[in-house]
Amino acid sequence: MSNIILLSFMLLTSTSRATTAFISSLSTHIRLIGSHHNTNRLTMSFEFQQPDAQYPYTPPAWASPLTNVPKKRLKLAHLPTPIQLIGSNRSTRQRKNSSSILSRLKELNIKLYIKRDDATGGVELGGNKLRKLEFLLADALETGCDSVVTIGGEQSNHCRATAAAARMVGLSPNLILRTRRADKIHEKTDELGFEGNILFDRMMGSTIYTCTPGEYGRVGSNKLVQHVCDYIATKDGGKPYAIPVGGSNGVGSWGYINAVDELMNQMESMKQDSTSSDFNLDHVVFATGSGGTAAGISLGLSMAYGSLGPSATDTSCPKLHAVGVCDNPAYFYDTMALIANEMGASLDKTTDQFIREAVTVHNGKGRGYALSTEDELDFILQFSLETGIALDPVYSGKALYHFVKQVVENDVESYRNKNVLFWHTGGALGIYEKGNDLLHKFSEVSPVKRVDVYGLNGVKEITD
Repeated sequence: MSNIILLSFMLLTSTSRATTAFISSLSTHIRLIGSHHNTNRLTMSFEFQQPDAQYPYTPPAWASPLTNVPKKRLKLAHLPTPIQLIGSNRSTRQRKNSSSILSRLKELNIKLYIKRDDATGGVELGGNKLRKLEFLLADALETGCDSVVTIGGEQSNHCRATAAAARMVGLSPNLILRTRRADKIHEKTDELGFEGNILFDRMMGSTIYTCTPGEYGRVGSNKLVQHVCDYIATKDGGKPYAIPVGGSNGVGSWGYINAVDELMNQMESMKQDSTSSDFNLDHVVFATGSGGTAAGISLGLSMAYGSLGPSATDTSCPKLHAVGVCDNPAYFYDTMALIANEMGASLDKTTDQFIREAVTVHNGKGRGYALSTEDELDFILQFSLETGIALDPVYSGKALYHFVKQVVENDVESYRNKNVLFWHTGGALGIYEKGNDLLHKFSEVSPVKRVDVYGLNGVKEITD
């Protein structure tokens, strides 16, 4: 039985619909129990999280077209994650040779909302991967596994979150990291180091295996994971659980069926506010690197809006945009269709046809996976100056840059006067690797000055 803390407090405010909507969006555990002299008395219940506790899973009613439903889930994430409206009327800091992002959105009357899935957990857990891991690790525990094996890039957010979450539930993490330095690291002529996500991988005591990008491409991620699983089972007699790249399969993607249900509840709360009763989203934008988050969002929103199934007639579903940060659109369409099949999608058309109709995949990889252009880094820096929100250079930064600078600008009238939600999938630790690339920009945006404590000149500016 879970332990419950009840916290009662007085909220001094009027009993308006806006207040009620705000209250309901805070937590499903908040309950309005009375009012006196224009004061609402609220009871809030907080449930202690026990990471390794498995909970029976009941999917949203609208998810009935998906038949392969997980039996259990964990509760690791801090949910619901907030939605923030990015103010386009605030003063923006103008930089040399950089245009204001928010000023352009204001000019087009585009309202940008950010779904903050970078806030699903602490620095070691935060990001979209944690939603998937709630289902994947529940399956690992249910099947009696004692360790996990997964794979990703050298600065993989997924591997970092998997390592931390695995330790939380008592499983040993094994990570396969793809790096061009694999041979040099093995020969001791280079070090894996402790930068960004790798620092947390190693703090969690992960056993780290390396492979080159060429080996990854030739052998394939699933075979590499299985190879390490076989090695662990043979060498140690353990029972490892295989997690695919990005946690993207028919189990993990249920995390984003749940996320869509969360979003729909938040939108309903917004509509209860008299000032936004007609609120709807026109476009939903998200990065995709392994296809699992994209599959979950695409299936989830299509089902939630009633545009999936034999009686599909609803056309109010927002237009969905998956911005690929690697590979090509055909790869992501195929991967999402495969995941939909694994989830047991029962449709009136082929899953491939459905996916291609439900979501538009844009090629936003730029120079390639985890490789940044000067313009992308400039956009990330400008966005942080104007909003206080850090985008990562591998996923969210590439995706929002491509959508704002390419997709919108190439078809301005389709986006003018629209509501756009960008699903921030986290990964800000990846910016550490780009520190040297950003260094020359910092003298302009973040000057360093010396305080002249004993003199009369106030401060002294430090110059290079």
